[in-house]
Amino acid sequence: MKRILYIHQYFKTPEEGGAIRSYHIAKGMIAHGLEIEMITSHNKRTYELKIIEGIRVHYLPVQYSNNYSFSRRYFSFFKFVFAAIKISRRLQQSDVCYATSTPLTVGLIALWLKWRRKIHYIFEVRDLWPDAPIQLGIIKSNTIKWIALNLEKTIYKNADKIIALSPGIKAGLDRKVNHSNISIISNMADIDFFSKRSSNINAKEEFVIGYFGAFGMANHIEYILYVAEECLGAKLPVKFKLVGEGGRKKAIEDLSLSKGLNNIEFLPHQNREQVLDTMREADACFISFLNIPVLETNSPNKFFESLAAGKLCIVNTKGWLRELVEENQCGFYTNPEDSSEFPNLIQRFINDRELLKTYQNNALELGKSRFSKDQLVKKVCDLVEK
Repeated sequence: MKRILYIHQYFKTPEEGGAIRSYHIAKGMIAHGLEIEMITSHNKRTYELKIIEGIRVHYLPVQYSNNYSFSRRYFSFFKFVFAAIKISRRLQQSDVCYATSTPLTVGLIALWLKWRRKIHYIFEVRDLWPDAPIQLGIIKSNTIKWIALNLEKTIYKNADKIIALSPGIKAGLDRKVNHSNISIISNMADIDFFSKRSSNINAKEEFVIGYFGAFGMANHIEYILYVAEECLGAKLPVKFKLVGEGGRKKAIEDLSLSKGLNNIEFLPHQNREQVLDTMREADACFISFLNIPVLETNSPNKFFESLAAGKLCIVNTKGWLRELVEENQCGFYTNPEDSSEFPNLIQRFINDRELLKTYQNNALELGKSRFSKDQLVKKVCDLVEK
């Protein structure tokens, strides 16, 4: 039986909520006859080993929070690298390492395994780093930029295979490194789970728009507040439900309060079942990011959950997500620099529920045809087995 050492610093299960791509992939690998050792972290004081549906999960005591400062986050990243290398020495020799970013520093573990233990690795790129923190203005030092960019190239060049989560990420990789084996395997739509409870769109007068995700600098949740303000001004029956946590949440809540936005409800982080219940109440889902080029390449988990749930998808980035929703008529793009157009864009779906239903059905069909979880997990497993 082939042994896979899977490295993901933020591995999550459905009960915990959040992005569970690695959970699906690891379960798929086990179904394909592979043995999985998962190295991850948790915010506890001691190491724990858990067997989760056949996955041997090694939880390392490495504290992390989205509220941490830049320097404290990087302390956590490198602490995980050293702890993961230390425990990997005690594990039985693996055949392949499957390392997934973020953070990019997990690639240092994969490099060590290849150079010291001759274990080949597949590297999964979930976003273009350090492009994102550089464009966001988080990394300003030219020295740190040089170190980060060269670390990135070294990790990519030494990978036996690279998996990019979007066409934009692959294009970014092609510009950075000459690598002959890059595959695009996006995030996944879990059709069976998210479509098992349908929403009765005619049962309520309010038009509900959900946001499910982080409240960070890159997410630009302020824009959703501006949109909500425009909807109030236009006297539209729109209710926004914003679900999640992050370093910007308190500031966002304070801004909403100061604007008197009584059409916004803030909800805490939810596990998968809770997200499903909240999403069931929604007519549409909003995917929001800052208007910077690197974020146009994103493959956000919640977009694919929105497809699986059959929701109208609202996006404010100009990249491949805009192309997907416009070409497949399952949503629309709204300018992240101008919220004034939003009431006109949403009103046609409020007024015409049959049009809304058509777009929702198109979203579900797109999820089934191109982003089905079972289809994409099999694609990953085939790469690993080869």
